Amino acid sequence: MEEKKFIQKQLIKNMIYTFAVFTMLVLVFDLLIYKRAEQLLYKEIDTELQNLAELNSMSNKIILLNPRIMYIIRDSEGNIINKETIGTIYEDYVGDIYFDITKLNTIYSLKVNSEYNYRCITVPALTISNQLCYVQLLANVDGENESLESLKSRLFSMSSIIIITSIVASYILSKKTLKPIIIAWERQTEFVQNAAHELRTPLTIIQAKQQLLLKEPESKIIDKSEDISLTINETRRLTKLVKELMVLAMADSNQLDIKKENKNIDELIKDVVIPYVEYAKMQNKELKIELNCNKDINIDVNKITQLLVILLDNAIKYTKEGEKIEVKTHCKDGKCTIEVLDTGIGINDEQKKHIFERFYRAEKARTRETGGTGLGLAIAQTIVKAHGGTIKVYNNEPKGTKFIVKI
Repeated sequence: MEEKKFIQKQLIKNMIYTFAVFTMLVLVFDLLIYKRAEQLLYKEIDTELQNLAELNSMSNKIILLNPRIMYIIRDSEGNIINKETIGTIYEDYVGDIYFDITKLNTIYSLKVNSEYNYRCITVPALTISNQLCYVQLLANVDGENESLESLKSRLFSMSSIIIITSIVASYILSKKTLKPIIIAWERQTEFVQNAAHELRTPLTIIQAKQQLLLKEPESKIIDKSEDISLTINETRRLTKLVKELMVLAMADSNQLDIKKENKNIDELIKDVVIPYVEYAKMQNKELKIELNCNKDINIDVNKITQLLVILLDNAIKYTKEGEKIEVKTHCKDGKCTIEVLDTGIGINDEQKKHIFERFYRAEKARTRETGGTGLGLAIAQTIVKAHGGTIKVYNNEPKGTKFIVKI
C-alpha cells in the first residue's frame, strides 16, 4: 500500500515537472515569435525614422520624405513651437504626446489618448533665435499594432490548446518514465522475497537436524551420518547461493570485477569441457566437442569458465540417458560464437521469455530437486553482458535446447 502511494506521489510530481517544462517552452517560443514579428513589422519604419533623424541633425531645416511621418518642433523646455504648422490636430491629441529629453536619438513606442500608436525619435536639429530646438519625428503604427494584437491573440489561443494538451502528454510521459522504475521495484521486491525463501529453506533444514543431534548427544556419528550428510549438503547449497547472490549484487552496482586477458577460446573451452565428457559418460550421456574458432580473444578467463560450467551443468541436468550434448565454436564478423546444445526436455516459448530472470525455474523437471537455485542463467547473462556480448536460447531440432553466446 505504501509503495502504491509513493509511486502515485512520484507520478504526480513528475507530471507537474513535465507540465512546467512544456509550459515554459511554449511561453518562451511564443515570446520569441512575438518579438521577431514586432521587429520585422517595425523594421522598415524604424529605418526611415533613423535616416530622417540623421538628415535633420545635419541640416538646419526640416526634411520629410514620407507623408506618413509627422514632426513636432520643441524648445529646450519641451514646449511645442510649431503649433501653426501642425494645425487643428494639435487640439485633438498632439499636446498629449510624450516628450523625454533623456531619450534623444533613440527610437521608442508611445501611445496617445490610449488610442493612437506611434514610433518616435527625437533629435536636436534646429537653431531658432540662437536657441537649440528639438525635432520629434513620429510615425503612426496603428496598422502594425493591430497585426501584433492579432498575432498575440492567435498565439494565446494556440498556446492554450497546447498547454491543455500538455497536461495529458505530461501524464502519459510521466507514466512511461516511471514504468521501468516500477518494474525494477517489483523485480527487486520479488528478488528479495525469493532470496529470503531460498536462504530460509537450507537454514531451516540445518537447524532442524542440529536440534535432533542435540537431543541424542550419546549417539555415534555412524548412527547420525545421514543427518550430518544432509546438513553438509544444505550448507554447501547455502554457500553456493550466497556466492551467486554476491555476483548478482556486484553486477547490479556495476562493481563486477572483470580482469580481461587474451586467451585462445578453443583451448579454454576444451580445458573446461574435457572433465564433463567423463562425467556425462558415467551417466550414459554423450558429450561432443566441435571447436572451430581457435583465436585469442580478450576475456576474463574465470568468468567465461563460470559461464561454461553453468551451461554445461544445465545441459547435463536436463538430458536423460542416451541423449546427446554438444559444445561448438566458430568465428564470424569479428565475434566468437559458443553454442551449447542438448537433446533434453527442452524449453517452451513462454519459458524462454523468463529463462534469464533471477530465481526463475521452468516447470516440471526444472525444480529444486535438480539442485539449482534459479540464478545460474541470470549469472550467465550478467557475465556475457560484462563482455559486451549476447546470450540467447533457441529450440534444438528435433528436440532439446540450444544456447548461443556471442562475444
